[in-house]
Amino acid sequence: MLIKWKIVAALALLLGGPAFAAEEPGVTATEIKIGGVFPFSGPASSIGLVGRGVMAYVQSVNDRGGINGRKINYIAYDDAYSPPKAVEHVRKLVESDEVSFMFGQLGTPGISATAKYLRSKGVPSIAIISGSSKFTDVANYPLTTIGLVSYDTEGKIYAKYLTKALPNAKYAILYQNDDLGKDYVNAFKAFLGKDFDRKIVTASYEVTEPTVDSQVVNLKSSGADALVIAGTPKFAAQAIRQASVIGWKATVILNFPSSSVGGTLAPAGLDKSVGVIVGTTNKDILDPAWKDDPGMQAYRVFFDKYLQGADITNGSYLTGYQQGILLEQILKQCGSDLSRKNILAQAKNLKDFVVPTALPGIKVNTSDVENMIWTQMRLQRWTGTSWQAFGEVLDARSE
Repeated sequence: MLIKWKIVAALALLLGGPAFAAEEPGVTATEIKIGGVFPFSGPASSIGLVGRGVMAYVQSVNDRGGINGRKINYIAYDDAYSPPKAVEHVRKLVESDEVSFMFGQLGTPGISATAKYLRSKGVPSIAIISGSSKFTDVANYPLTTIGLVSYDTEGKIYAKYLTKALPNAKYAILYQNDDLGKDYVNAFKAFLGKDFDRKIVTASYEVTEPTVDSQVVNLKSSGADALVIAGTPKFAAQAIRQASVIGWKATVILNFPSSSVGGTLAPAGLDKSVGVIVGTTNKDILDPAWKDDPGMQAYRVFFDKYLQGADITNGSYLTGYQQGILLEQILKQCGSDLSRKNILAQAKNLKDFVVPTALPGIKVNTSDVENMIWTQMRLQRWTGTSWQAFGEVLDARSE
């Protein structure tokens, strides 16, 4: 009888441990199931390639044997940048696929539409691809960490740069009429204060519009000497091209989500994009300065194997690769405890973590009160063949 009870106790301990607990969806002895939603199609399909990068990195992890003996079953759906589709897919991931947590969901509109549902279900949403400032509110988004520098911080960095580089000029902002675009406008308002109305002219666009040509023409007529583009790659490319066509010699600043060479600058025209400025966390694959850099060499090897035939100049793949590195680190830190509680805890416990493809001096730090994975950027300018970084690393706490 004593032996029987020892066996029962041992089984209870084994089955009740954190790694195999029945109350932890998506976790078995051999795999962990994780969900993602991306705009693989639709108006933001260029940045949807981030998801392809994540999926490729997960495959590389699994080919190496997984993490702590488990393979990652990463299930990603296409919401075409449509909030109703995002809701549908997230519900399916949670209720049908029974994922452990969400990772890397992309698109402010879709994330906004699904955040309350995920919180109600107790499902962490890690490293979302949005810099919307509202998501930095840890009290209202306790289960969320953010995979981009906040648009508010990024916008203030650009405002500070322009007031130094062009102190007496007027600045134009072309923005996407949603949380993404509005955050940049609000950042300029916060930075410029009472001077905002005097120095800024704005024009918005909807993601359903075919072009932004008319908005660019109207902004040029304002006499502005700088154009800040706060949107997604398709429209950013149109704006750069149109500004060139109408002879507007403005200083052009792109937001980070539109900073891809393959996704934005090439469609706009690499020659027409010369001089464009953007803030970034990443090394540039085209910059000869990183030719012998171990981090970028490893990325090239990875790309040749797992993304063969794709355009390596599209920075969305690099963002996805970096997301994969972060996912791997978080799961490693979890050890054998893959409870949702511990996954969230480890996602908020990244300490001076260095992503090999990030610019020197940029480190990842998260905590219970800081849910942004990236808080630093450096400005860079397009030369026609590569990005050329300039200035120092700028921090979220010292805009």
